[in-house]
Amino acid sequence: MASQKKKSFKIEPFKHAYTLDPGYADKTWKILEDAIREINGHNASGLSFEELYRNAYNMVINKFGDRLYNGLVETITAHLRSIAAKIEATQGESFLRELKLRWDLHNKSMQMIRDILMYMDRIYVKHNNKVPVRQLGLDLWRDVVVRNKRIMDRLLTILLDHIHRERTGEIIDRSLLRSITQMLMDLGQTVYCDDFERHFLVKAAEFYQVEAQEYMSSSDCPEYLKKAEKRLAEEIERVSNYLDPISEPKILNVVETELIANQMKSLVEMENSGLIALLEQDKYEDLARMYALFKRVPTGLELLRGMMLEHLKETGKGLVTDPERAKEPVEFVQRLLVEKEKYDRLINSSFASDKTFQNMLNSAFEFFINLNQRSPEYISLFMDDKLRKGLKDMSEDDVEGVLDKVMMLFRYLQEKDVFEKYYKQHLAKRLLSNRTVSDEAERSLLVKLKTECGYQFTSKLESMFNDIKTSRESMQDFKNRNRGSEAGTSADAGAPRPEDELELTVQVLTTGSWPMSNVAKCNLPRECERTCEDFKDFYLKTHSGRKLSWQTHMGNADLKATFGTSKHELNVSTHQMCILLLFNEVDSMSYRDILGATGIPASDLKRSLQSLACVKGKNVLKKEPMSKEIGESDTFSFNEGFRSKLYKLKISTVSAQKESEPEKQDTRHRVEEDRKPQIEAAIVRIMKSRRTLDHNSIVAQVTQQLSARFLPNPTVIKKRIESLIEREFLERDATDRKLYRYLA
Repeated sequence: MASQKKKSFKIEPFKHAYTLDPGYADKTWKILEDAIREINGHNASGLSFEELYRNAYNMVINKFGDRLYNGLVETITAHLRSIAAKIEATQGESFLRELKLRWDLHNKSMQMIRDILMYMDRIYVKHNNKVPVRQLGLDLWRDVVVRNKRIMDRLLTILLDHIHRERTGEIIDRSLLRSITQMLMDLGQTVYCDDFERHFLVKAAEFYQVEAQEYMSSSDCPEYLKKAEKRLAEEIERVSNYLDPISEPKILNVVETELIANQMKSLVEMENSGLIALLEQDKYEDLARMYALFKRVPTGLELLRGMMLEHLKETGKGLVTDPERAKEPVEFVQRLLVEKEKYDRLINSSFASDKTFQNMLNSAFEFFINLNQRSPEYISLFMDDKLRKGLKDMSEDDVEGVLDKVMMLFRYLQEKDVFEKYYKQHLAKRLLSNRTVSDEAERSLLVKLKTECGYQFTSKLESMFNDIKTSRESMQDFKNRNRGSEAGTSADAGAPRPEDELELTVQVLTTGSWPMSNVAKCNLPRECERTCEDFKDFYLKTHSGRKLSWQTHMGNADLKATFGTSKHELNVSTHQMCILLLFNEVDSMSYRDILGATGIPASDLKRSLQSLACVKGKNVLKKEPMSKEIGESDTFSFNEGFRSKLYKLKISTVSAQKESEPEKQDTRHRVEEDRKPQIEAAIVRIMKSRRTLDHNSIVAQVTQQLSARFLPNPTVIKKRIESLIEREFLERDATDRKLYRYLA
């Protein structure tokens, strides 16, 4: 095929040059300038916006953008100067309305002008980094009108005056103020903040500084807090109505500083109405208001906590160290629980369950509960009282509630090992006398103690429960063996029956688990002795290799007694039983004869005789001479004339629930002795892992390890270290005497 040649086309410019009218720019600008003036004069109805837009467009594409932009600035500036003069001339209340009117008209005019100059905005302004028309209108209004000194001074004075009048209770035109502040914000945040807000905050601070002094001199604390709360709410409402939202945190900070921060110390210390008075009078609503207001101030809650802590410590110190209040252990603990419940309720309802206040409360209770050395004993006695009788007719949830409250106090104890000693004694009495109100409650409390302190703390307590269970099984086996014959006696209970028959209840206790002391065995009556030997033979045949030791001081018995024509059933201790059975054979006996016949230790014998002869309404024995104290020359006889409205009588041993001073010292001594091996074990554990350690570090770590049970005395720790050195577990460093080394 024959190839074809491609054809190309070329477009060339006109051969002659295009020339523009030399007066084009002036003529065109004159048309636009007149139009802008008409727009500013609100006479734009006869203008052709299409023609004006085309003229502005042509000026830009013909490189007259500078002429157009600069002419616009001059024209608008001249117009705004005339506007500023008119605003200045306005008098009184009309000033703000005139300013608002002129501002609205200016915005409307600038919108039309921007539409005409849209092409200039899009091309010339962008390429030459000029201010767009809309922003240009705002800047010129700011510089020519608003920041005109005569206008700005009047504007600021009138705005602040209106706000002051509203604060003092007058009604103002909020919508007008809203328009003015919005204008300032539209002109730029710096205009609003620098030209208005800064002065607004200064005036507010002056106002509230004066008002705070007036409130303090005329109001009590709750009334002052209500006024401060109201002022804060008013300022929030003021911002929402006619100020910009950025002002809210600033004005609130001013109010908080002047009405709260600068006055809060004086408020909490106000006599008869400050923090302490509100706490004592249970003014929960006022306290909630105080908390909410003080929370706004950085150091407000710290001040509240500090003052509350000191008050609680003083109040608690009075509760636990007052000798009169400490006489009744149950009431002693009950007062602590009431106080704790009160402040728990206060913190939950008034302080929004604030954890820092709860920690403060815990710190205060731990401080003053441990001021009384007998707190562990009293808490145990309180538990004992509740578990013996205080939980009757209560639901399971109520029982759990009571136990949880007591455990709360238990957590504050620093000497939990002392509590353990007493709790073991009280639990033993409940179990042995079958006086516990609920086995479930007992075991629930045991679980709580185990959760709090670990298995080691409760292992012996659990063993006590197991002993009671095993004893019941052993007794059932014993009765089955002797079925048909109900004769028997008890290691801790003997109950005489008609025709010298005895009913037996024996509880076999593991020596290491129960709080048993080496008390001399008393001489049991012959019929009781025979039954005891019978049970002993039975038990040792089924449990070879064991040894039984009778704890007669821990038992009790039921006796049927005849006083002339009156018959009664007496519940007595084993010691009292031994004494009373002597009078089956004689009418009277001297103290020395009773002591020799029974073999009861003198201190226990005197207490038993006191309960039988010196307690009004239960004096089944007569004493000569009559007195409350037992003397070695006293004589006792059976009281044939004894009468009581009750058939069954319980004769408790005098002071059975109270420790004498020597007994207290003995308990404390035993606790101290039990602590020694625990401290030594902790020292060895620490040194075995660290190998070398200084004295202060050992003391700190031992204290930390043992704090769950007790706070060891640094002096005792030092003595235990010396003991370990003597026994060659540790040695002192040759150069540094305060440094110890572990010897493998």
